[in-house]
Amino acid sequence: MGLFNAIMGNASAVDIVKLREEYTPILVPGENIEKAFKVIRDMFVFTNKRFILVDKQGITGSKVEYLSIPYSSVIKFSKESAGLMDLDADLKIWVRGEVQPIVKKFGKDNNINEVYQILGQHILG
Repeated sequence: MGLFNAIMGNASAVDIVKLREEYTPILVPGENIEKAFKVIRDMFVFTNKRFILVDKQGITGSKVEYLSIPYSSVIKFSKESAGLMDLDADLKIWVRGEVQPIVKKFGKDNNINEVYQILGQHILG
């Protein structure tokens, strides 16, 4: 089912222990990774201070963009789907100073709800 989920864009939880080793160079003192989700090659990494959108680019994925967004910079966020028969859902995140939202697509999976909840916990308190 893992390959099917990856093809369909479903988010799957990522082992935090492995991520801590890899992300140590970009974390600030006192910052801890709480949860992470992988969507095909990209990732959402949630820490106690910010979330990091990891965008692997190119065919080989050797070029990687790490977009750090402090929770305090998020103005609003939404999830959108067409209902039960829709295989896709969109997560939109509006960041202060940007006109267009960041849009991430998910396949039909409950993990978009978990990502949405984690955003809500950090942004809304």
